[in-house]
Amino acid sequence: MLKLRRQPSPYFLFPLTLLLVFFLASPWVTGKEPPKPKPQDWQINGIIAALDDGYDEVKRLGFAKLAEYEAKDLKAVLKKPEDIGQKAANILKDEKVDASVRSSAASALGKIRQLELKEIAIILNPIYDRNQSQLEQWRFHTYFLGGGTEEVKTLLTWLGKPERKYIPKELTRDKAIKTLNTFLKIWEPSKDLPGLREDLAEQISIVVSQKQVTWQPQDIFLLENLRNNLNQAGYGNKASAIESVINNLQIWGKIYSARNLILLHIAFWLTLILFYPKSPHIQAIFFWNPWVRRILGMGYVGFLLTWVPYFRRKLLEPFKFPLLADAGLDYFNPDGYFPESNINTDPSPNLSPTGREALNLAPLPSQGRGWGLGQNVDIQPITQIIPQIKGQIVIEGASGLGKTMFLRHLLNNSTRTVVYLPAQKCQKGVIEAIQAKLHGQAQDTDFLRSLIYSGAIDICIDGINEVNAETRAKICQFVETNFQGNIIMTTQPLEWIAPATAKTYYIQPLTPNQIEKFLLSRVSRLPKDSPIQGKDYEEACKKFLKTVLDDPKASNQTNNQPNTQPNTLPKNSQSNEEIIATIRILSNPMDLSLVSLMLSQNEEPNLFKLQQQQYNLMSAEYKRERGYEFPLKKFSQAVYQMRLNDESALPADEFFKELESMEDEKYKMVVSRQWMQDDEDKIGHELNKNMKEWYFRHDKIMEFFLVQNFIGDGDEIETRLVDYMGDSRFRGVYFLLANLLALDDAKELREKLIQYAADTKDHTVSDTFVQLLRSR
Repeated sequence: MLKLRRQPSPYFLFPLTLLLVFFLASPWVTGKEPPKPKPQDWQINGIIAALDDGYDEVKRLGFAKLAEYEAKDLKAVLKKPEDIGQKAANILKDEKVDASVRSSAASALGKIRQLELKEIAIILNPIYDRNQSQLEQWRFHTYFLGGGTEEVKTLLTWLGKPERKYIPKELTRDKAIKTLNTFLKIWEPSKDLPGLREDLAEQISIVVSQKQVTWQPQDIFLLENLRNNLNQAGYGNKASAIESVINNLQIWGKIYSARNLILLHIAFWLTLILFYPKSPHIQAIFFWNPWVRRILGMGYVGFLLTWVPYFRRKLLEPFKFPLLADAGLDYFNPDGYFPESNINTDPSPNLSPTGREALNLAPLPSQGRGWGLGQNVDIQPITQIIPQIKGQIVIEGASGLGKTMFLRHLLNNSTRTVVYLPAQKCQKGVIEAIQAKLHGQAQDTDFLRSLIYSGAIDICIDGINEVNAETRAKICQFVETNFQGNIIMTTQPLEWIAPATAKTYYIQPLTPNQIEKFLLSRVSRLPKDSPIQGKDYEEACKKFLKTVLDDPKASNQTNNQPNTQPNTLPKNSQSNEEIIATIRILSNPMDLSLVSLMLSQNEEPNLFKLQQQQYNLMSAEYKRERGYEFPLKKFSQAVYQMRLNDESALPADEFFKELESMEDEKYKMVVSRQWMQDDEDKIGHELNKNMKEWYFRHDKIMEFFLVQNFIGDGDEIETRLVDYMGDSRFRGVYFLLANLLALDDAKELREKLIQYAADTKDHTVSDTFVQLLRSR
């Protein structure tokens, strides 16, 4: 049987629905907090008044009431929030006030504003109360009211009784400085907070004493402030730890300051040295002024300039041109140097042929030997024995054998600092001659001696035979004193005692094979307008050598009377003297250079009057171009006076046209050197002058003009012939006279020279004169 269900009554459902709606709308069911009341002005005034009440509980209730309001509502109605903040701060500092009151004051402050770091000290201080049981609450208030900044976190890392395990065991320098700066900021605010200040002093000492922290001199200022604060507050025992750190830093600070000063000083001088070669002002002010250099250089600058190779090169770099000016490298052509000349250590001349085999132009069967003329002396190329200026060396050899050319070859290939000195400029001494080329520090005598002693500067002294015995003695003394220096000297044979510390080498005449090689090597050096060039020149050289070596007399003809039958004399008609005379000329590179020029001009060389022949060609062209004779007598007298005065530059103002003709590529009797010279005009304006000087290409050419003053009749000529027998400057003149004087006059002069040699024991002129005259 079916049972029907009864429906609920509508009168029951309606009240039930209203009840559910009311229930669900309640705040405690929805989770929404009822809005806090908004403060009214009269309410705020009442609370502020209550904060001044004598009962702590009244104050607590006042701060608690403030904490009920929203922060934004409080800020809107508070006219002077700083007044409430000050009242709260005073209560927080007062340890006699109940802890709950101070906690309420702290909560109220959080409603007003974020506290500054110096105010945080007030929040921290209650932690140090003896009966404090709310440590965590006060540390939270510190984080909360301080805004959780890095400085607040740093404070709570060390202060406010933190957990020991969270205190850093090691600190970096940056972290330690950051921590101490934070401590320094709250030091003064902690003045009236003894608990906090005691802990702060302790933590300052602990942080400063961290062994892992490497303090720097620039930290001294911070540490001194902390030390002074501790001493003034009566924490001397804590300040002592900082004092020891400061003392240690001050010592290192002085060291660092000295180091920085030295580094700055070094950088200053390095900069000066860098710009020194290009700046005349830096040279004059800092390096050439001895007082400035010594005072500002602090002693070590001069030492470094002397002993450090890089600085030495820099110091002498501006003087590279004057140091080598006398060498004439500007007109030295490396391709024109003949590197196969030989030297040996045997002083005896390696030229005394005894048979016609000496005249064979084929290569000698034993290389490294001389002429193969009865002597057995080992000789080697000069460029192999002396590849550079090392030690002390004397090179001796007759005029024209290539001593000066070899020096130029060394200078041209040297990467070291070298000074070239004609011996004539050493009359006052070698050091004085070098000083004349330098300025400032480089001119200092002690500096120069140290450079030479240390081997920092190499020295070439050329033409010792051209100076008197007094100058030679000064040179020898200098060389022996500076026995560790690199010094090379050249001289023609003469009676003297070479420096005991130097090794002497004797440059040898060219061998037969070298004679031909030398002549053929000149093909690239011939004047461009020479009529004989290339293959024709080579054939002319070979033909000439065959002719003169078969018959030396064939070469002893004047230009106006050429030999027409060069091979008419039988080979066995030639005497040894004739052979020696011919070979002596052909084995001399300077004479061979003239032979080369003659052959290139299609002229038959006159071996015994090469200089005269060269002059005749030059003077003939001079007359064609100028229309008048070359002033031989006047020019020769000027050269004679120049030689007496030990001058090397020719008088260009008086003989400009003559020097131009002599400089012609076909003759090459003189060479010129040009440079720019700084000068000032009458009103002080700086000017650059083009300077040009002329010099004889070789002493043999100069001697041709000198000898003109020794030929002729008269008492003055006779006096000269006698007066200059012992003068090394005119040694080559007497050798020319052996061929140029009339035979009877030459014999008479020979007797005088022999008598002079017997009296003075000086045979350097007489012996060679006799040999040359014998060939006539």
